[in-house]
Amino acid sequence: MLLVRMAGLFQYSGRTKSCWHVCLSFALLVFLTACVSSGGKKTSTFNRQKAVEANVKLGMAYLQKGQRDDAVRAFSKALELDPNAAEANQGMALVHQVSGEFKAAESRFKRALKGRSAFSMSGIEFSYGRFLLERNRCPEALEYFERVRKDFKYQRRHEALFNIGRCAGRAGDTERALASYQYALSLNNNYAPASLELAHMLFDRENYAGAKNNLDSYSRNSRQSARSLLLGIRIERIFGNKDKEASYVLALKNLHPYSKEYLEYQNLVKKRAQ
Repeated sequence: MLLVRMAGLFQYSGRTKSCWHVCLSFALLVFLTACVSSGGKKTSTFNRQKAVEANVKLGMAYLQKGQRDDAVRAFSKALELDPNAAEANQGMALVHQVSGEFKAAESRFKRALKGRSAFSMSGIEFSYGRFLLERNRCPEALEYFERVRKDFKYQRRHEALFNIGRCAGRAGDTERALASYQYALSLNNNYAPASLELAHMLFDRENYAGAKNNLDSYSRNSRQSARSLLLGIRIERIFGNKDKEASYVLALKNLHPYSKEYLEYQNLVKKRAQ
């Protein structure tokens, strides 16, 4: 419309053809300026969001390396750009958690759960669930692990199921614990923590073959712990495999000489000698 009016104006005033070119150039300039102005806000928002995500990823990397001060700076920068960034508040919560500042951690987790997630809210729910579990607040933790379990897109569902099993075990619900560990391994058969817990449960139920299979799976996917070595000693003693039992004993003695498991093994030896 602007082009038509300006063209008509110059036509009635007797301007030459060159005037039309001037008019057209001016109109195009106005049009392009409007386009840049309308797109500027979208571009700025996009760049800000990218900056938030970059700082969150940087903060998490620092946190994994134990560089808490650097992590705080990165998360703080993200929150300056977007105070409602869920992952940035989650990052700050994790910093408080590893620092033993539990009230501050819980406050940050709650802010994260109400914020805007750039990735997956299930990740925040999972982190908060683990926080609650570590504080021995299993009934509350279960609520969040159950939410995560139902998110089929979340890649750490098997860990949520493992933690459901831990909560169930603490509550004395062994059937639910057993089912949760089995479900976790059906999603990720290399998940060592679930293999170890399942091995212990099957051993207690005198399913020694199943216990050995799960302990062997744990050994393939994780470093031996004092707990796994003691279980290995007991299993190999059941099967009468003295060489394998001696190997577990030597590893327990050398790797974990001051553990309660090694003391428990010594007590077993004393009882056997009596």
